[in-house]
Amino acid sequence: MTGWGLGLADAARERELLLRIIDTISQGLAMRPLAQGVAELITDATDTDVCFVLVLDADGLGLTLMGATPPFDEAAGSIRLALGEGVSGWVAAQAEPVVLVEHKRADARYRYIPELRGEDYTSMASVPMTSRPGIPVGVLNVHTIERRDFTEIDLRLLSSIGRLLAGAVENARLHERLARREQARERFAAQTVALLEAERRRLAAEIHDGISQRIVGLSFHLSAAAEAVGTDPVFAAGQIDAAGDLAAAALDETRRAIAGLRPSVLDDLGLAAGLESLARSVGEVPVTVEVDLGEVLLPDHVETALYRIVQESLQNVVKHAAATGAVVRLRAVEDRVELEIGDDGIGFATATPRPVGAGITYGLAGMRERADLIGAELSVTSGPGGDSATGTTVRLSLPAHAASPRSPGSPDRGV
Repeated sequence: MTGWGLGLADAARERELLLRIIDTISQGLAMRPLAQGVAELITDATDTDVCFVLVLDADGLGLTLMGATPPFDEAAGSIRLALGEGVSGWVAAQAEPVVLVEHKRADARYRYIPELRGEDYTSMASVPMTSRPGIPVGVLNVHTIERRDFTEIDLRLLSSIGRLLAGAVENARLHERLARREQARERFAAQTVALLEAERRRLAAEIHDGISQRIVGLSFHLSAAAEAVGTDPVFAAGQIDAAGDLAAAALDETRRAIAGLRPSVLDDLGLAAGLESLARSVGEVPVTVEVDLGEVLLPDHVETALYRIVQESLQNVVKHAAATGAVVRLRAVEDRVELEIGDDGIGFATATPRPVGAGITYGLAGMRERADLIGAELSVTSGPGGDSATGTTVRLSLPAHAASPRSPGSPDRGV
C-alpha cells in the first residue's frame, strides 16, 4: 500500500485508518501484540519510517517499549525509561506532544538509545496516549529518515490514535490483571485442597495410630474386667484402672487432634489472650505481645492462621535464634492488618536457605503457605547466621477486606 502522508490525509482516509486501528483493537489482543499491530498500521498509513509504542508501567513510574515496527520489534519489552526521562518520558510526565524536526540531540530532553539507532532518523513526533484528559497511559512516537515538518493535522491524527490505543491498553491491562487474579485464585484453591488433604491425613494417622489403638486396648481391659469381676475382683479392679488410664490418654490425644485444627484457646480467650498464652508457653525466651486491632474483627480462619504463624515463629526463635527476647505485634494500620514477630538473636542467611527439613526453612515454607491461603503477604528479614546479632523479623500484611469491622453487638473475644 502507498503511504498517505499525515499532512495529506483527508477526512475519509483518516476515518479509514482509525477504523483499521479499531478493528485491530477489537480483536482482543494482549498488550504486546496489540501495540505491535498498531505500530505497523501507523507507519504504513502515514509515510513515517518507524513507530514506537511505549506504555506506562502499572505503578506509573516508568515507560516500557511495548511495540515497534521492524527491526525494532525485537527490542519490545527490553527498553525502559523512567517517567520524565528522554523525550518520551517528558511527554508522559507532561501529557503534552513534542515535535523535533531536526537536530534531536540538541534538545536537552532527548536521550540516545543505541538499540533504537536514533542517528538514522531526522525528525520525530511524540504524543501522549491519554484515556482521559491529562491522564497518560503511554506515548506514541513516529520517526522519519528525511526531514519532516509535522503539522497540527499530523498531531491531531496521532493524538486520536493515541486515545484509541490508550483505551485498548487499559482494557488489556485489566484483562491481564484479571487473568493473574484468576491464576492466583486457582493456586489458592489448589493450596486449600492440599492443606485440607494434609489435615485429613494427619487426623487419620492420629486416630489410627493413637486414639483407635487406645480404644481397642480400653475394650480389651473392660472385657477382661467383666469376665473376672465375679471370680477375681482384685484383677478386675486392675483392669478397670488400666482402662481408665487408656481412656484418659485417648481423651488427651483427641484434644490434641482437635487443637491441630483450631487452637481451643482462640475460642476460649480470643486471639489477643491466646497470643499472650502462647508467649508464656515459650518459657526459655521472654516474649512481649502487643495487640491493637481497634474495631477490626478477624474471621476464625484468619485468627487460626495468624496464631499458627506466631507459634511457628516463636518455635524458631527458641530452637535457632539464641535470642534474649522477642516481640509479637498485631495491629490494624489504615487499610491493612499487620503482624510482626521479631527477635534479637543471631539471625540466619535468608539468601541461602537450608534444605527442606532443616528446621527453620521448612517452618518458613509452612508460614508462607498459611499466609497465601488468607491472601496475606509474608516477608522475612534477617542478619546472616552467626555473623551479626541483627535478629530476625517476620512480617505479615493482610488486606483489610480479609477482616470486617466489629459490629456494636459483637463479643470482644479478647481482641
